[in-house]
Amino acid sequence: MLTLFGYGITTKAIAKKFGNCRIFDDKFSAVTFDKYGNEFLASELFDPDKSILEVTSPGIPPSHELIKKAKNLVSEYDLFATHMPYSIWITGTNGKTTTTDMLGHLLAHRGAVTGGNIGTPLATLDDTAPMWILETSSFTLHYTNIAEPNIYVILPITPDHISWHGSFEAYEAAKLKPLALMKEGEVVILPAKYAHIPTKAMKITYETAEDLANYFGISLPKLHFKEPFLTDALLALGVTKILFDEIDYDRINSYKIGRHRLETFTDAKGRVWINDSKATNADATIAALRSYREQKIHLILGGDDKGASLTQLFDEIAQMDVEVYAIGTNAKRLEALSQEREVPFHMAKTLENAVLQIDRLHDQSSIALLSPAAASLDQFSSYAERGEKFIRFVNNLS
Repeated sequence: MLTLFGYGITTKAIAKKFGNCRIFDDKFSAVTFDKYGNEFLASELFDPDKSILEVTSPGIPPSHELIKKAKNLVSEYDLFATHMPYSIWITGTNGKTTTTDMLGHLLAHRGAVTGGNIGTPLATLDDTAPMWILETSSFTLHYTNIAEPNIYVILPITPDHISWHGSFEAYEAAKLKPLALMKEGEVVILPAKYAHIPTKAMKITYETAEDLANYFGISLPKLHFKEPFLTDALLALGVTKILFDEIDYDRINSYKIGRHRLETFTDAKGRVWINDSKATNADATIAALRSYREQKIHLILGGDDKGASLTQLFDEIAQMDVEVYAIGTNAKRLEALSQEREVPFHMAKTLENAVLQIDRLHDQSSIALLSPAAASLDQFSSYAERGEKFIRFVNNLS
């Protein structure tokens, strides 16, 4: 009988696919069953001596008692390792969702499917598809010890999820972990700073978008993207070059950037607002700010910053014409950083208040940007809900 830790999107799909699983979760109290024969139990009832294989929800941290007790723990990726078709894993700190989606767009006509952290668990993917394109989180990689990609794409790695991993070094090590598992004939595309990491896979290294364009023979003027999406597009095209020796400019240029990532709209007065709710860390927000550095920016920051340093972000802010509107649990921290660098600051506390405060100062020449550099779960159910409410609050302005 398969044991599952946590009852989230990943383990729900596994339980439905296999049935007769024992599922342990902190939110369960009474023992219950579902129509698939799955048994639901409180976490404290887990007995490692009565379990032959445990699969964890990737978000459960290593410090949890379930993880500490487990003797046969594997990741979702490990569980499907022997049934996984040709696979392309995409990771990094920012841009992995867009890169995964772009590559799926490029290869959909060849039967490829996308999954993983992008929102589709492996248990629901078609294992008869010729290839899987998987957005791969550091949480999943931390628990993965068997599965490895055929092609591994690594976007730049910057501090994130520090509180979960314990340190940036541990977060970085999780991202780089698959290199030790990869075999000859497999390929990894990675930032040049990691060129020294041992692996049997062929390494393709880069520092800039120009490096990728030069290596793969891609004409930058033919692409309709600018950063932060240009590198994503180049990496996706690089994979198609490796696999099929093709660069399809028309197909990549037909790709539309997804919701909540530098999503631009205007209000009833014709002023520009930008929903970048998916910017859940400082590096993503820095990339957004650089896109509008020549303009006055009303910047909404804040949420759960996961213990990451915000020093570089505020060094960047201090060089631009930016006013900060703080929301969420780290608002006091943002206030202190703003005061240190003499950045104009507004204590909004909530997203709705931030929109109302900006409304009084925003004009036709400025930019209003929601790019929080923090996770959303302190005040919202997801970054998507945060973005949707931002748009609604703006549209409600008179």
